[in-house]
Order: sequence, then C-alpha cells, then structure tokens
Amino acid sequence: MTATTSSAAIVEAVRSVVGTSGKISLHEPEFDGSEWQYVKECLDSGWVSSVGKYVDRFESDLAAFTGAAHAVAIVNGTAALHLCLKLTGVERNDEVLLPALTFIATANAVSYCDATPHFCDVDDLTLGLDAEKLKRHLQENAELRAGQCFNRNTGARIRAIVPMHTFGHPVDMDSLIEVADRYRLVVIEDAAESLGSIYKGRHAGTLGKLGALSFNGNKIVTTGGGGAILTNDGELARAAKHLSTTARVAHKWSFLHDAIGYNYRMPNINAALGVAQLEGLGGFIARKRMLADAYKHAFEPVPGVRFFSEPSFARSNYWLNAIMLDDENGASRDEVLQALNDDGLMARPVWTLMNQLPMYDACPAMDLSCAERIERRLVNLPSSASLGNS
Repeated sequence: MTATTSSAAIVEAVRSVVGTSGKISLHEPEFDGSEWQYVKECLDSGWVSSVGKYVDRFESDLAAFTGAAHAVAIVNGTAALHLCLKLTGVERNDEVLLPALTFIATANAVSYCDATPHFCDVDDLTLGLDAEKLKRHLQENAELRAGQCFNRNTGARIRAIVPMHTFGHPVDMDSLIEVADRYRLVVIEDAAESLGSIYKGRHAGTLGKLGALSFNGNKIVTTGGGGAILTNDGELARAAKHLSTTARVAHKWSFLHDAIGYNYRMPNINAALGVAQLEGLGGFIARKRMLADAYKHAFEPVPGVRFFSEPSFARSNYWLNAIMLDDENGASRDEVLQALNDDGLMARPVWTLMNQLPMYDACPAMDLSCAERIERRLVNLPSSASLGNS
C-alpha cells in the first residue's frame, strides 16, 4: 500500500464507527421484538412443522412488504432458487447466465437442474451483472432459433438469466430486462441478500418472473434457515407451493403425488420467527443505512480506499458494507484483512469467483476482468444493524 494508506488507518476508520474496543462480528441477528412470544406459541400449540398459521402469515406479510402478488415460504434460499429455475423451464443441458461474482448457491441451484452455469462479468457501479457487456457477449456468441436463444459455441440452449443483488445493492434491472427480452431469456432474481432494497420504487426480487430470498442466520431478517419465492404470477405461485410440498394432492388421508416434488416448505416455527423479524425490518434497514453513512464519512479522508455506496437509481439495505482498495493497493487486501481480524473486527473478502472453483472451471464464461479486479480489492466490514446505534 502507499505510504499514506496503511492497514492501521483502515482499522482506525472502522473502529471510529463501531467502537474502540471489543470483538465485532461480521453480521449478527437481533431478537428484540416478539420472537420469543411467537416461537413459544408454536411450542405450546405443538404446531412446529410445515403446517401452521405462521407460515401463511409470514407469506402474507412478506408479499405485503415487498409488493409482490405472491410469496411462498421455502426451507432455504438455495432451494427457493432451485424451484425458480425448475418452474421457468430450465432443463438438463441448458445454460443459465449468472455473475461470476456471487455466492456459491447461485451456481449450485443451476447444477441441481442438471444445467450449466454460464458466467458473466459485473460492473463497478452495482457489483452486479454488467448489462452492456452481456449484450455484446450475446451478440458475438448467441443466436435466436425459433424464438429461443442458443450458444453458438456449445450448441446449448440459453434459457435464463439470474442477476444477483450483491450485498443488497440492486442491479440495473431495466438494462438487463432489455437484454433478456431481446434474447428471449427468463429473468430470475437472486435477491437472497436484498430484502428491503428498492430499485426505482420497486422491491428487489419483484422485477423478474420470479425472485428468491434468503433468511439465513446472517441475513437482515432471519428465520434461522429459510427462504422464499416472490412472483406476480398466480400460476407460478401455486406451482411453487405444490412442488415445495412434495407435489402432494390435497386429501384428508390419501398420499397421492402427481409430480416429482420437493420437501422444501418452511416449518411453522421458523415462520413464527420470520413474522417477528419482519415487524422489525424497517428499524433494521434504518440503522444499517445509518451505519453505512457513518462508514462512508469515516473513509472519506483515508486515501487509497473508498466505501462502496448504493447506485443512484436504488435504495440499498446495505446488508454487508464493503470497502474497495484502489487498483495499486489491491495486492495488500490480505494484509488489510489480517489487520482488521487481529484487532477483533471480523472482515471478509468477497467470494472466490465461480469460474475459479474446480467444479465450475470448465463452464462457459465471458471476459471477467471487472469481477477479477473487484475480487482482488474488496473487503467486507462488520455490518450488524445494532452497530447503527454506535
């Protein structure tokens, strides 16, 4: 790093925001509302599994909050994304476009369909899919046949595109939808990290055909483990609920299943936790945005590094805060991570790019120079909502 940009300066900037002593986790849940009451009601009543009033209530509350016509509670975010792909016709040997810079679940869900991830580059503005670069890539490597998109190089059908809203920052969805429409691609949003994030007045996860949310323990709202599917399509919502409950045909006692289904429904006890968490979501977002603003100001005088802020067209939940080292300082990323963690400040790099993992290194990929540059330079900082009170 430059003489004026030291790891110590970065540690000092973080400490000035979160407090001068003590260990600080990357992201912790908060249970300061009705969580105990609702979960205890499940235990007292015995309704702890996949049937119970809290599942329905959680789905209703989630739909109301996001503005989606339908929400279907699922056992986790990966399962939600898997079902989204199945519901939109992703089949064996299809290709699915997704960012190389994403959590492993995005690529794994594609593999669960026996389909192939096709890795795309991201941009510096959102950390999400670069629509302009994707358009050029498809112009050079794809063609339409009978209304479907095919990869000229592999011969495979390209069925869908899965933008992921990285750390809660919405992707430029209008530009991506324009590309998707041109090439007849289904848009499925990986909104696992973006509950509460807004793109041009609409909630992330409601702009594509389907969206997948996650409520893992480290998300802005948690159900312990859990996810959900958002959609404005009633038929897809009904199909999602049916397939997620082992495709069992409703009957008082008979076990009749009319398709290969999945045991993906969220248990009532998890949904009870989620209902209480949703009641506090507005406060979580407000405090996380206060924390992000504090980080932004703290890093303004620190040379060689910048705090990553939401794009102008979006309002982010700032699920995980991030700083970006300048290009010339990228080689010192691990030094920064070491210094922060040695000081008790849990910090993490961004994920290893998907195309660099052994099970995905032979998959189709476009030029990924921006994703590679971001991976070398990005550091995630402590981001719990409680730190917004510091």
